[in-house]
Amino acid sequence: MINTSSKALFPVSLETITADTVLKAYHDIRTTTMTLIMPLEIEDYVIQSCPEASPPKWHLAHTTWFFETFILQPFCNNYLPGQDAYRMLFNSYYEQVGPYFPRDRRGTLSRPTVQDILRYRQNIDEWITQWIPTLSMPILARVAELIGWGLHHEQQHQELLMMDILANFAANPLFPAYQDRPSISDSTIIAPWQWLEIPEGVTFLGYEGREFAYDNEKPRHKVWLTPARIANRTVTNYEFLQFILDGGYQNPTLWLSDGWHWLLQHHWQHPRYWHKIDGEWFEFTLLGLQPLQLNAPVVHVSYYEADAFARWRGGRLPTEAEWEWAATHLSITTSTLLESQIFHPEPVTGPSDTMLAALGGVWEWTQSAYSPYPGYHAPEGALGEYNGKFMNGQYVLRGGCALTPMTHIRTTYRNFFAPESTWAFSGLRLAGDIQ
Repeated sequence: MINTSSKALFPVSLETITADTVLKAYHDIRTTTMTLIMPLEIEDYVIQSCPEASPPKWHLAHTTWFFETFILQPFCNNYLPGQDAYRMLFNSYYEQVGPYFPRDRRGTLSRPTVQDILRYRQNIDEWITQWIPTLSMPILARVAELIGWGLHHEQQHQELLMMDILANFAANPLFPAYQDRPSISDSTIIAPWQWLEIPEGVTFLGYEGREFAYDNEKPRHKVWLTPARIANRTVTNYEFLQFILDGGYQNPTLWLSDGWHWLLQHHWQHPRYWHKIDGEWFEFTLLGLQPLQLNAPVVHVSYYEADAFARWRGGRLPTEAEWEWAATHLSITTSTLLESQIFHPEPVTGPSDTMLAALGGVWEWTQSAYSPYPGYHAPEGALGEYNGKFMNGQYVLRGGCALTPMTHIRTTYRNFFAPESTWAFSGLRLAGDIQ
């Protein structure tokens, strides 16, 4: 079972941290990753069905490489690297570390084998386990900070791992299921759709505190909000189906120019994993091919599709400042996260005057370009490449999804994807102006 007991990886104060707390968090999260791969067969570990996805085997190795490269090699004096080739094979994009294997060819690597990768993980885990208790407090505090970064990085890859397994299985005409269990009931009565008001005024955007947050969430700064409104829940499959039935994918006036180009080039007619079979709609999920749940949130839509739907509905996507104001000033609820082991967004229910499913369910597209906050500086060294160098050509998503670990998400979290991306668990919540 996936551990659901911890709400934070470490105590807030690094000054009071202990080797035991660091190792407990380390082993809990590393174990969760291994739990997620248990349903896979050996043939599933090597497949890469699309350029944006990676084989499960690569995720297992890369998350291990992170601890070896950024913690053991620079800080553990007696550490002896095992495989020099891993430094290149499992480097994702860190130019300052050295060359890396092309992302879109990761599925061509039959060697090292899955067993080689599992031994690599075990070896690094043993080094970490034996080394951490030997550290003096000042060194432990510094290392714990990097371990925390590495664990949040692994949690990101837990989510990516599941998205990539879905993409790989979706490419198979046999529609294999990651998990065999009864489908989710669509009988839940969802919350009536309602606007929630966002007042005019100065507010603060970004993270300020002592717990972990990525560099791209800082610094906290002032922004001005004009009067606006935001929907109490995310858009459902039923609502998106009405957009399709009304010719939304055939009406260029609803689409951004680049989006319309993508639609024509890639023949978009519906969300990525929808199928129409004998006149009935189905959706491919990690539970296999399922009848489309009309009350569940729509998921796997691009920024372009989300924007076109919003325009068709007479609204727009929220800015990330509007989204964060609502998530921090209104009552909110949390929807499906990784620990539920449902692996798919559920219908949203709750009080209508609440920002429902603000966390979990589906990542929500905003209309905000992914750019640095005022005063942002990337961390020094190779870890400075983690977020900063991607701040162009992408849009911000907020809130987490059904695959996000609960200790990994917060209201200031900024995810980002290219506007044409559909493989992520991305949906939308409407916003609008108040004249």
